[in-house]
Amino acid sequence: MACCPSQISASERRRILLPDYFMTSRKKAGKSWTGYAGLAVGIMLIAYLFSKVDLARSVKLIGSIGFSSVFILVPYLMLHVLETAAWMRLFPAGSGPVPFFRLFRIQLVSETVSMTLPAGVAVGEPLRPWLCRRFLGVPLPDGFASVTVRKLLLGVAQGLYTVLGAFAGFTMLQEVSRAMLGFGGLGIIMVLAGTSVAVAFLFMLIMMTSGQAVRKLHRLLMMVPFPRVREWLLRQEEGFAETDRKLQSVKSDGVMGFVPVLAIYVSAWMMLTLESYLILHLLGVQVSFMQVLAFDTALAMLRAIFFFIPSGLGIQDLGYLAFFQALGIHDYLAYGGAFVVLRRLKEVIWYAIGYTVMFMEGINLKDAQRVDEEVA
Repeated sequence: MACCPSQISASERRRILLPDYFMTSRKKAGKSWTGYAGLAVGIMLIAYLFSKVDLARSVKLIGSIGFSSVFILVPYLMLHVLETAAWMRLFPAGSGPVPFFRLFRIQLVSETVSMTLPAGVAVGEPLRPWLCRRFLGVPLPDGFASVTVRKLLLGVAQGLYTVLGAFAGFTMLQEVSRAMLGFGGLGIIMVLAGTSVAVAFLFMLIMMTSGQAVRKLHRLLMMVPFPRVREWLLRQEEGFAETDRKLQSVKSDGVMGFVPVLAIYVSAWMMLTLESYLILHLLGVQVSFMQVLAFDTALAMLRAIFFFIPSGLGIQDLGYLAFFQALGIHDYLAYGGAFVVLRRLKEVIWYAIGYTVMFMEGINLKDAQRVDEEVA
């Protein structure tokens, strides 16, 4: 029989409130070789790309921009501002006040870790609730609930962003499809892919915030024919129930309460398109915003598919080059090279800022592991 909550010690209660499967998945992912293999593939792809582009001409194009290149940093700043504003609205009731600028620092540091390390998501995402506890005083279960809902809403937003881009540049995608893929229908593929992603993540969001999902998982796991596993699950029963309560409390205003947050996340995704359009405009490339929106959403989806490659290194860059060629952009090897260099240079600058904030705040990459040590 499961223990009553009143019979559980303080240390045991802290341990069960943060689901063990969350931490276990991090450990397994951290030991995976796929992250390092992805990094190796990304380095080889980017090396291949630079062996093909007209790098000397690209450098001259970058030099011609001058001081205006500083504006390239702005859309990524706005992306973090918007993501922070959305995340603020996803903490369970009773978590206490969540100051914007402190949460902004957590957002910047966590995203930097997730995007730069091999299998970085396995470190960056567990880091979020721990940093929320350390800098905001938010309990770990509340932080975990907000991070879970945040990831699901980001998935829904990416699906909507993809559909929006597919409709915005549907004709263009259909026209370049055969040149890029060898067959037609890229526009249709992107509409279907975006819709599927949005529906799948929306379904998971509704299930996870229903107040029953985690306990249903617990009942399902209790069916395993291993006595020791069932004994362990019984000890964790209160933790599963508490996780359900925290996830449900995020949805205190109902599913429709997520709509404003979802709009903010879609706007955050749009900052990536604005960034690409701004770079191309500064380089003097004649391309419409709708065209950029179309191929940027397609390449964002490609980057998500190859999630094990840090920052989509190489794979997304080659995708841009392929689109520039299919669109008939003049001297695409030079302009494509300049575009890739500027985008990656922007990332290097922002990641350097992220790590600077991280070390100034005394945050260590192993801090995510302290959750295990504290609740053991």
